[in-house]
Amino acid sequence: IIRSNLDKSVHIRETVKGPRYCPSLESKVIRFGHKDNHIIWLEPEGFGTDVFYPNGISMTVPAAAQEEILHTIVGLESVSMLQPGYGVEYDYVDPRNLKPTLETNLISGLYMAGQINGTTGYEEAAAQGIIAGVNAGLAAQGRPTMTVGRGDGYIGIMIDDLITKGVSEPYRMFTSRNEYRMSARADNADLRLTAKGRNAGVVGDTRWQMFQTTIAAMQDLRVILEDTKMSASAWNLKGFPIDSQAAGRSAYDLLRVAGVSVDSLIPHLPSLASFSPTVRGRVGIESIYAPYVSQQRAQIGSFERDEHLKLPADLDYGSIRGLSSEEKIALELSRPESIGMARRCEGVTPSGALRLLAFVRGAKEKYRRQAMWEKVEARKMQYADL
Repeated sequence: IIRSNLDKSVHIRETVKGPRYCPSLESKVIRFGHKDNHIIWLEPEGFGTDVFYPNGISMTVPAAAQEEILHTIVGLESVSMLQPGYGVEYDYVDPRNLKPTLETNLISGLYMAGQINGTTGYEEAAAQGIIAGVNAGLAAQGRPTMTVGRGDGYIGIMIDDLITKGVSEPYRMFTSRNEYRMSARADNADLRLTAKGRNAGVVGDTRWQMFQTTIAAMQDLRVILEDTKMSASAWNLKGFPIDSQAAGRSAYDLLRVAGVSVDSLIPHLPSLASFSPTVRGRVGIESIYAPYVSQQRAQIGSFERDEHLKLPADLDYGSIRGLSSEEKIALELSRPESIGMARRCEGVTPSGALRLLAFVRGAKEKYRRQAMWEKVEARKMQYADL
């Protein structure tokens, strides 16, 4: 039924780029026609209703064809269709013409947010709306702008991707796009963004006071934990399972040991009980992530130092483990000359660029060792008869 109606579908025309991560049923039939089944989820629209939403068959073929398809599904032979599926075709501006505030470069005072910037998804649109709306308000008041950088959060990652790389297909936000994802977590969003909101006038007095109180308490608790240092044997005597050969560590570092929490330290450090459970929990999370955040910073620093590292012209991107299919295709098409150029290719994530860097470094080291070995062997042959 789908194949016989493909000429009536807008989603599969060459002039239209449909969303890669939410494809229509027509796209699935074309791309995965060799599959022998397709899962459809029947989702009730609420309690006490016989209306269901069939998740997994969004399509744009004519309504009559859609109802015919529904009747081929076991259990839905007599179903009535209340609303046919549909597709929304839209145009967009080139987001590379935007400032980090989402104000257009060409028209002062005009701010863009949402699908018009080439994105897809509710959260992506809402995030842009926040930034554009806040900055439009600030501009009207003659106040400094508010921007969110890549290191500040996912909003910053998205906006930076849009205004530097542009889009060739509807853009969605993924954690893999974020080279700072170890530090950009839901539990510390207030640490990263509340001060920015306060400076822009969108964080009220009550919330600001709560934030300052929480931050001060977290800092005080961390100081107590970092100042409490003992040898491994001393911690063992208190019942904490640490390798006796390990170096001494602070109570803050001890939180990274499995089964150890701020609460378990209270019998030995009674003053910890004065902190709220929320603060104790957050400091515990910060301790667990601390070494990974440091490692992340080191990786990013290393990448920036190797920005101009040349890539072999004949590099087989398909052989690099860890790269996604999308990244391999993007790199094969663009054939970047350097690591820096690879990072700026649309479709290549920061984590993918780091994997590429590690691969190229390993290949260069392997080549260096091979060349050294061949040189040694050549010398052996040269002096073999002496």
